[in-house]
Amino acid sequence: MGKEFSIVPREVPRVETKYRRILSPLPHPDSVATLEKLRQHEPISMRGQLPLVWDRAEDVFVYDRHGNRWLDWSSGVLVTNAGHGVPEIRQAIIDQVNSGLLHNYVFPSEERAELVEVLVGLAPEGLDKVFLLTTGSEATECALKLIRAHGIRTGGNKKIGVVGYERGFHGRTLGAQQAGGIPGQKGWIVNEDPAIINVPFPDGYWTEDQSFELFLKTIENKGLVPEQIAGVMLETFQGVGPDFAPVEYVRAVAEFCRTNGALLVFDEVQAGFGRSGKFWAFEHYGVVPDLICCGKGISSSMPLSAVIGRREVMDQFPPGSMTSTHSGNPICCAAALASVRKILSENLAGNAACLEATLLNGLKQMQKKHPDVVGNVTARGLVGGLQTVKRGKKEPDPDLAHAVVERCFHKGLLLFAPVGAWGQTVKIAPPLTITREALEEGLAVLAESLDERL
Repeated sequence: MGKEFSIVPREVPRVETKYRRILSPLPHPDSVATLEKLRQHEPISMRGQLPLVWDRAEDVFVYDRHGNRWLDWSSGVLVTNAGHGVPEIRQAIIDQVNSGLLHNYVFPSEERAELVEVLVGLAPEGLDKVFLLTTGSEATECALKLIRAHGIRTGGNKKIGVVGYERGFHGRTLGAQQAGGIPGQKGWIVNEDPAIINVPFPDGYWTEDQSFELFLKTIENKGLVPEQIAGVMLETFQGVGPDFAPVEYVRAVAEFCRTNGALLVFDEVQAGFGRSGKFWAFEHYGVVPDLICCGKGISSSMPLSAVIGRREVMDQFPPGSMTSTHSGNPICCAAALASVRKILSENLAGNAACLEATLLNGLKQMQKKHPDVVGNVTARGLVGGLQTVKRGKKEPDPDLAHAVVERCFHKGLLLFAPVGAWGQTVKIAPPLTITREALEEGLAVLAESLDERL
């Protein structure tokens, strides 16, 4: 993790297909000035992505201003579920701007009222309150606050324990980092909270023990008892994989929460709005949480997130005490309404479900060809991951993942930088509008890039 891509222009082969076009050295020499300006004025932490200066993006394509076009497998980090810059969303944003209402703090607006009503209608019965925010981190921080407040209110001052998961990711604010357990993040956390603990995530690969007994044992080993747990927060699928927990395990967690008066929280920031082949990814488990954190794909464009939950949990604080400056910004609400309507009307979750086998089979073929360096592959709907390991060892190989992503970039397939606890995962997340033909072309490019780096 923490590895930069070179910004020195490199000659690469010309590419011209239905979905990809590369005509120049990469990065294009004329874009280097912009890249250098960003390096000069932004923190080093912002240097992690490929040196592509975006000019525009449309549906499943990203363009620079020099005639190059990439097939996008990033969705702008799982945001553009309905596609990049789709006409319906652009028009909704334009119409809202032209209405003259660009910001209204938390004064009432029709746009906010309409969106929260739609979200309640999409949530399971009983989750009938929505708090709109801006980022996924804000949503998960809000959930942590609600967990603690509910625990203290129902069980006293000692009921403040929060259970998160190793290799989890809930954002980069302080509480969100503590609830997640990625080793590389530990150096960024200050003043760690001893009542926020991480248990192993039962992915079946890095953690082979998928039993619920390991959950209970870890809580005990970390000095807490079940009665002290105020809530359990987990990504519906861990973004570092993507990894799903076994259904029986999650149902056991839900029963644990019910028995001990703890809240069950699913972080759907990456997983929601059709990404997994269902509208909400927790539908795969057949359980209903107390709180849902969502964002990213909610608007396919503008910064917006939400916490959706049970009335008794969401209504804990008096008027004016849980608000946000940009809560339900009208432009963001307009974009979200248009995005959700497109996802539903075009059954984009269904498209993701239909293409799951194509994606997973393609990844499994790469694993079969290179079992010594491809440690694990996973896919659900239109999110997938290929985890690289050092040859013949069950040890992450972030350098190989980095090299594969860069080679794909040179061939016109755009992914974001490798993810995972050690930066070992090549993550695949195209817009949900992608066709089977485009997905198969992308898989061929990924396979070719992997071959060339070995």
